[in-house]
Amino acid sequence: MNFKQSAMCAAAAALVVGTASSAGAVTEIQWWHAHGGALGERVNEIADNFNRSQSDYKVSAIYKGSYPETMTAGVAAFRAGKAPHILQVYEVGTALMMGAKGAVVPIYQLMADAKVPFDPEAYLPAVKGYYSTTDGKMLSMPFASSTPVLWFNKDAFKKAGLDPNAPPKTWPEVGEAGKKLVAAGYTCGFSTAWITWIHLENFSAWHNVPFGTQENGFAGFNAEYTFNGPAQVKHIQQLADWQKDKVFVYGGRDNLGNAKFVSGECPMYTESSAGYASFKAGAKFEFGVSTLPYWPDVQGAPQNTIIGGNSLWVMAGHKPAEYKGVAEFMRFLSLPMVQAYWHAYTGYVPITTAAYDMMKSVKFYNDYPGRDIPILELGGKAPTANSKGLRFGYLPQARDAMYEELENIFTAKKTAKEGLDNAVKRGNELLRKFEKEQN
Repeated sequence: MNFKQSAMCAAAAALVVGTASSAGAVTEIQWWHAHGGALGERVNEIADNFNRSQSDYKVSAIYKGSYPETMTAGVAAFRAGKAPHILQVYEVGTALMMGAKGAVVPIYQLMADAKVPFDPEAYLPAVKGYYSTTDGKMLSMPFASSTPVLWFNKDAFKKAGLDPNAPPKTWPEVGEAGKKLVAAGYTCGFSTAWITWIHLENFSAWHNVPFGTQENGFAGFNAEYTFNGPAQVKHIQQLADWQKDKVFVYGGRDNLGNAKFVSGECPMYTESSAGYASFKAGAKFEFGVSTLPYWPDVQGAPQNTIIGGNSLWVMAGHKPAEYKGVAEFMRFLSLPMVQAYWHAYTGYVPITTAAYDMMKSVKFYNDYPGRDIPILELGGKAPTANSKGLRFGYLPQARDAMYEELENIFTAKKTAKEGLDNAVKRGNELLRKFEKEQN
């Protein structure tokens, strides 16, 4: 990052420091989160900057493990009467948190009760919509929002005779590039992280085909999964077929495959835009970023992608004075400087229009081409019923079923149609179980 951007981001701390309040008891606010490593360091810096900006509250950022571990710990703590004030929950836990009656304080209610300025329209539409009710009331505070992109090794492209400034835009082009990379001596053309999120959930939105009924769960209960449609079956079967020539290599669940890209083994890699921080720290080669590929024969593609990442839920059971501090911290998190800092160093998108405009005004995207691709993917077209997001109960458990069935497909135990049909069946059983528990 050049001096201009470094100075801009470093200024976040100085700019938000206001006049300290009079000395007195400090109210502690607990924030449980799931960011370790370099991201965890940035989280700690944000909390420290807030603490330096005033003297009434102290936010303690506490790492609680992975996304599932953090959510599980938060739910258990609430049941024991010891919930943190703020719980970071990954996006697929949204429906579960919405259904946790009496366990959370909606963000719109928190800000109103605390009389802290709050404008839902300030947030990027794709981000706001994911965490809001159908009538526009925001339930949790967006924090780390990302979307999938294609990362590629420019040095490997040069070695394989590919143009490092013209990455593949479609899946057929990915296939052709993968063959050339393998022919050049690489053991893998491309791999992926988060295969259920990227190659089923986002794939469906990007191609404007339904992942499920009831507007992907946004319209209410009685939804059914439908991610076993022709487009999804074709795509997953193609991945399985590409394995024979090492054009595609399955890297494992979640983001276990990241090492395949960082090590240079797989020169193309679909991963969250938030992969930037770890790739910047670990890769010994020049890498670039491009849009998520699409199938050109699917009418209307590409549409728009959907967000991943997490939001911050305010837990019930605390004192009004403490909620005032939580509200002030939420306001702080949304400041353009704070969001610009987070975006610049992590690869997550800025959650507000003001932060995005700030980055454009300092020509950040001129200096770092492609860093705005996630924002353009999310907001390039107005979301449709198929592409505004997902809201299914027990989606984390449904993802486990998807992983199992995808692994059956990739080990040739099942065809793509058979595996996805079974994943849909298992997912629908989970939906019925979730709905029964809500009644």
